[in-house]
Amino acid sequence: MVKNISNPDYIFESSWEVCNKVGGIYTVLSTRAKTLQDMLHDRIIFIGPDFWQENESPYFKEDKELFCSWKKKAEAEGLNVRIGRWTIPGEPIAILVDFKPFFEKKNTIYTWLWDKYQVDSLHSYGDYDEASMFSYAAALVVESFYNDNIAPDKRVIYHGNEWMTGLGLLYINNKLPQIGTVFTTHATSIGRSIAGNMKPLYDYLFAYNGDQMAGELNMQSKHSIEKQTAFNVDCFTTVSEITANECRELLDKEVDVVLPNGFDNSFVPQPTVFAKKRKAARKKLLDLANALLGDNLDDETMIISTSGRYEFRNKGIDVYIESMNRLLRCKDLNRNVLAFIEVPGWVGEPRQDLIERIKSGKSFDTPLEVPQITHWLHEMSHDNTLGMMKYFDMHNHKNDKVKVIFLPCYLDGNDGVLNMSYYDIVLGNDLCIYPSYYEPWGYTPLESIAFKVPCITTDLAGFGLWVNSVKGGYSDIEDGVKVVHRTDYNYSEVADAIKDTVTEFSKFTKQDVDKVRKRAEELSKKALWSGFIKYYMEAYNIALNRAEQRKENRI
Repeated sequence: MVKNISNPDYIFESSWEVCNKVGGIYTVLSTRAKTLQDMLHDRIIFIGPDFWQENESPYFKEDKELFCSWKKKAEAEGLNVRIGRWTIPGEPIAILVDFKPFFEKKNTIYTWLWDKYQVDSLHSYGDYDEASMFSYAAALVVESFYNDNIAPDKRVIYHGNEWMTGLGLLYINNKLPQIGTVFTTHATSIGRSIAGNMKPLYDYLFAYNGDQMAGELNMQSKHSIEKQTAFNVDCFTTVSEITANECRELLDKEVDVVLPNGFDNSFVPQPTVFAKKRKAARKKLLDLANALLGDNLDDETMIISTSGRYEFRNKGIDVYIESMNRLLRCKDLNRNVLAFIEVPGWVGEPRQDLIERIKSGKSFDTPLEVPQITHWLHEMSHDNTLGMMKYFDMHNHKNDKVKVIFLPCYLDGNDGVLNMSYYDIVLGNDLCIYPSYYEPWGYTPLESIAFKVPCITTDLAGFGLWVNSVKGGYSDIEDGVKVVHRTDYNYSEVADAIKDTVTEFSKFTKQDVDKVRKRAEELSKKALWSGFIKYYMEAYNIALNRAEQRKENRI
């Protein structure tokens, strides 16, 4: 039985995405940080990789007065760190570590890892070495800081996210057994690989052997570090029930706690400015579209989008394009539809012809060349999105009621065309669509409804399953989120369900839409970190209990 130990005195949390905006884990950590900071008051310390060195980072502000005496000791121990604040709500302490000096020791480190934990690093390639050396460096930071600053009677947690932090977690487990370790896999490396390699994941999940599949898909090293970390930490966690099933079948390990991803809505505009920002976003999107298409789409146009990482199948970009193609031929559609695909591709440069048209403020009645894309790509002919649109002859013809535009870059406010951040743009949508095939949680639909934009997702996304659990059945668009049933083989049915839902939504009156938007916002408030942080407290409690038991066993 787990006894209730009070909250940790210190939490160290490491991730490749601390002060490094890459994907969804950045959102998880950066939105949760304020809740933990409010609880621990600078005793939550994030550790990330230092890519910026002496350059200024948009996500990190150095404070040379913070722990300056420890920094000198760390440098004497061979650790090059920068200490400061992560520039997010709560402004928690962040330590960025230069991991490159450890590459020359990697064979020694990997030998230790094999001797102690039988982790197979022989088959490593690509980002494995880089992630592992960061993980090792992060653990040395924790060890050094703990020995210099924290009394032995303090309750301390080290929390690592994804396989990239596994080596460090195992190091802490071995060197500082009094620290409770928590490991969160946001998606198993082998599950993501199975899905990304076009293999059916769900119908055959019970039959897959994770070790065997790792060999087949050349994933031995990542799978090995992930599996051994799961078995050796004090508390193994993941983000949804659907990924917990993956862990059970592919890692042969039950999770101790499911940690659903919450949200901090402090940066959602207040009602006094929301309408103004929404109007500005819609104008920006319509001006862009009209300049590109040589059209005159007005504010009655239904604006929809999908966004996220460029995982063509896993994120459902393929089925999104398929559904838009079917919508093109739908006679029941009541409004013009402007559909954006906002995923970062191998972007070259913003289109100067498009920028000039937008700046001119004039109206045009002829489209630009390739009126499906806002930025040139390095390899236009090899892009999946453009290729599928070409296959379907989706060229945004003048009389098409559905126009699809590919925005192939990070919307960070500096893309050269829109020059607005994603959060300033998403609220201009009428509907967002995320028909994921592989999605352990799904931040984009949660962000969508937080900005009062109803959305479509699937029950292969952890978020979709959570929405259904809140309703007690399949959620529909009238509830703020439409959850579509998706399997390994019902691609066509999913495309039809999306087409039908968009058509249905196009017929809603203004009063209907207002009700749906309100329900979407209300649903998002049930996923705030203030409600979900209790699951983290449970995980910390389990880890601290097990660390305490180790102490007692040593006495």
